[in-house]
Amino acid sequence: MDKLILRELHFVARHGVLPIETETSQHFSATLELELPLAPAGETDRLDRTLDYCAVQAVVRKIIEGTHKKLIETLAESVARELLLAFPLLVAVTVEITKPRPPVDFQFAGVSVRIRRERSQLAPR
Repeated sequence: MDKLILRELHFVARHGVLPIETETSQHFSATLELELPLAPAGETDRLDRTLDYCAVQAVVRKIIEGTHKKLIETLAESVARELLLAFPLLVAVTVEITKPRPPVDFQFAGVSVRIRRERSQLAPR
């Protein structure tokens, strides 16, 4: 399947389990692999035959900058579900959410979660 990839969309939000994470904003990033047939767009040069990545970013922003979540796993699930609901051309999506500097007492390059969800797995609300 063809993929449209949006790399490292950056956001500032308050998510996490620790009390400081609800008090202080921190950086998050999202990388998306959007699976859909891209030949129709490539052959016609028409935006309506693909996904408008500005519209995709708006969906992701609403979730990540929205309601507090304890887990980045929950953010990833919410992003995947909303993208599949919002864009009928989308067959599957891989979502990677990264918290580059979690407030812990050891040093590391951050934490990420990566999930892949398909439209066929989408359960009704």
